[in-house]
Amino acid sequence: MADQLNCTVLGAGLMGRLLAHSLATQGHRVQVHEASGPDGTGAAARVAASMLAPLAESAITETPVVNMGHYSLSRWPELIAQLPEPVFFQQLGTLMLWHRQDAQQARMLVDKLHINSQSMPSQTRPQTVDGELLQTLEPELLGKFQQGLFLPGEGQLDNRQLLAGLLASLQQQHARIHWNSPMSMEELTRQTSSDTDWVFDCRGLGAREDWSHLRGVRGEVIRLHAPEVHITRPVRLVHPRYPLYIAPKPDHVYVIGATEIESDDKTEASVRSTLELLSAAYSLHSGFAEARILEINTQLRPTLKNNLPGIRRLATRCLQINGLYRHGFLIAPAMLDAILGLMNDDTSLSDRFTLIQAN
Repeated sequence: MADQLNCTVLGAGLMGRLLAHSLATQGHRVQVHEASGPDGTGAAARVAASMLAPLAESAITETPVVNMGHYSLSRWPELIAQLPEPVFFQQLGTLMLWHRQDAQQARMLVDKLHINSQSMPSQTRPQTVDGELLQTLEPELLGKFQQGLFLPGEGQLDNRQLLAGLLASLQQQHARIHWNSPMSMEELTRQTSSDTDWVFDCRGLGAREDWSHLRGVRGEVIRLHAPEVHITRPVRLVHPRYPLYIAPKPDHVYVIGATEIESDDKTEASVRSTLELLSAAYSLHSGFAEARILEINTQLRPTLKNNLPGIRRLATRCLQINGLYRHGFLIAPAMLDAILGLMNDDTSLSDRFTLIQAN
């Protein structure tokens, strides 16, 4: 790679900020075009739970995503350490619980996770949770649950702190950021000067005109402030329609979600989803009854037809990165390192994770 390159990044969501930060840290000149403002309101990453749970996700996704998630778990602390602002990160594992009426569905899920962990030697082995272990892990949940499954080593981070930290890094390194500046590939081609070395399209759903296979998958997420609740790690609650998650953030903030609807509708959350998410929280811990609703958000996750992430090479030094779906924080470092490898003609990671897609 040349000593210093001129790089243009389209999109300042999770992937765009992470890539721009890494390029600037390597000493390259970076400019970013983002359709929204610096607070990230246009990005799905702003309202995500940001759980880093490859084995838990293996129940509903493909092996390449699980492998990327495992790879990324060790990379996140390294990336966070580069940032000028603190970012909450922990690896206390994931706790899976279920009510008595959902025991049959839970048994099938537990069997699948045990099989998956055995077929993937890099994954930690799940542990059966009894009353004694639950008392150690999450004592406030002991009253309603006596059995569960614990997935050691899985983690989480604070998505908004991370987005802010990446932005602070870009500002500190004097990257040129153009807010409220939507840019298509066609417009960029017209405006790009001859000294531009690399172009990276990280616009998510903003790239639909240039990548026809993209679609939005709607999700609904609630953020609560619950001072009476002291849950320290993400909890996944087995549910008849979909696995619900409750992810703790700093200062007694909890993110509740998991709805997935094949729709490009980004209007307000439905009554049904809101009731289900709040009821699930209350069924987990009665302290959520006195919680305060901070936000009820909807988001559209950028998704490709196979629900897997992809990289396309539009020209020798022009890459499109998209389709992170519901796994953005889980896989972003693996995506990042694959992209940086491609800049050096190293396809080992992109091949390993099956990322390259045909034009």
